[in-house]
Amino acid sequence: MSKPHPQQDIFDYIIVGAGSAGCVLANRLTQDPDVNVLLLEAGGKDDYHWIHIPVGYLYCIGNPRTDWLYRTQSEAGLNGRSLAYPRGRVLGGSSSINGMIYMRGQREDYDGWAEATGDDGWRWDRVLPLFKRSEDHYLGGTDFHGSGGEWRVEKQRLSWRVLDTFIDAAGQVGIPKSEDFNRGDNFGVGYFEVNQRRGVRWSAAKGFLRPASQRPNLTIITGANVSKLLFEGKRCVGVAYRGAGADYQAHARAEVLLSAGAVSSPHLLEVSGIGSGALLQKFGIDVVADVPGVGENLQDHLQLRTVYKLRGVPTLNRSVHSLFGKLKIGLQYALTQRGPMSMAPSQLGAFARSRDDVARPNLEYHVQPLSLEKFGEPLHKFNAFTASVCNLRPTSRGSVHLVAPDMRDGPAIAPRYLSTNEDRQVAADSIRLTRRILGAPAFARYEPREYLPGPAYQTDEDLAHAAGDIGTTIFHPVGTCKMGRANDPMTVVDSELRVRGIEGLRVIDASVMPMITSGNTNSPTIMIAERASELIKASRKGRA
Repeated sequence: MSKPHPQQDIFDYIIVGAGSAGCVLANRLTQDPDVNVLLLEAGGKDDYHWIHIPVGYLYCIGNPRTDWLYRTQSEAGLNGRSLAYPRGRVLGGSSSINGMIYMRGQREDYDGWAEATGDDGWRWDRVLPLFKRSEDHYLGGTDFHGSGGEWRVEKQRLSWRVLDTFIDAAGQVGIPKSEDFNRGDNFGVGYFEVNQRRGVRWSAAKGFLRPASQRPNLTIITGANVSKLLFEGKRCVGVAYRGAGADYQAHARAEVLLSAGAVSSPHLLEVSGIGSGALLQKFGIDVVADVPGVGENLQDHLQLRTVYKLRGVPTLNRSVHSLFGKLKIGLQYALTQRGPMSMAPSQLGAFARSRDDVARPNLEYHVQPLSLEKFGEPLHKFNAFTASVCNLRPTSRGSVHLVAPDMRDGPAIAPRYLSTNEDRQVAADSIRLTRRILGAPAFARYEPREYLPGPAYQTDEDLAHAAGDIGTTIFHPVGTCKMGRANDPMTVVDSELRVRGIEGLRVIDASVMPMITSGNTNSPTIMIAERASELIKASRKGRA
């Protein structure tokens, strides 16, 4: 798929980053044979076998072949802990290593974006057709789902009695069953739909980039580390990058499209001279545009991993601790592409309210028939399952900023989890709701016993502290190049994703979200790229 470094150095468009958004852009823009596109990806090809086997995320996250290996700074809200902060470093970006959950969020999320930007093009009713355009839903086309698109959506190929019990217990505390979380109101409980095809991961690289890679007007270069954006005055005219041991430059006739993600996009802007003037001058960087919002407004979903021991119901913990169990799991996947090796990291979801007076669901559960102390460690030897719960709309805001004037020095990532009283209250309330679900009659026969955080934590203060001990990222960083109105000094891009004060440069990825969506963020990022491709094409037509 990747091509040698090109002899030419001038293209119509240069896309920085072959993650979810970059793959969509490469596909859509090269549908016009008169448009010449260069796609630069710092990572490698997606030919590592564990990318494609769903359970392989365990071997991709924390692996320098596929992950940038970022870490957060020590977090006060997490009682001084620092977290691994996985981001995809491979064709497909994080869609090649993530949880594969297909989720759009809630209608109000997008209506809120429209209010924040003054652009009705971001409203739910306007973006729903964009979601449908990409989609290839296993049930075919309906009022809410698309058929024949590049983004495959299927049911999971598994079921677990403990997960079915969670559905029943959630119903007993007022959370109804849901067959579809993607109609604009995701209140309910049910199995997640996933980006898979017959039990194999379906990444943005497979869906969008592979078809486009056959077109002669697309050049894809892997192992291309972009070091700086290039400017003539206030116009971005290209990029400098390093690959195969040599330095290169590439120039764009029309635009440079920055799709490096919520961590790397603001980092590259700052290194290139776009950001807070005071911060850039501190590192000796010439200020091209003083845009203080760059790297601010970081939002992420913090999951609280509650674990319960159980009796009389199977979980994956027991299966993986016997040779026979492992052989059975491997053989099942080899023959049928079903079973535990086809599992997304979380199989069951629920959307609920932390309190009765909350207007719409503000919690998301990711439920798993397994448990472990922390990601990357072996499963517990005792029988247990995990009900992780996250605050969908945190009020805490963090940042991503450079620490040196060179892209090779990773940025400082400071999510500032649980830094507001509201977020600490929601954390306490969400643990209490989990206890109510596990205390429902449906679970009684399995004698659930709380292992994490443990029944000793009871007061709001105790539970907020416990949340700091068991909380971890669910890999949804957004917002660090937020879009908004011109009168908002912290806006980085306008509603058409053009960088403030600069011509020829857009940011197109999860960093432009003004507010995080109420659910998993990968498919909303693909939708953003779909809309961006429309805006770019319209702009090109206007210039013709």
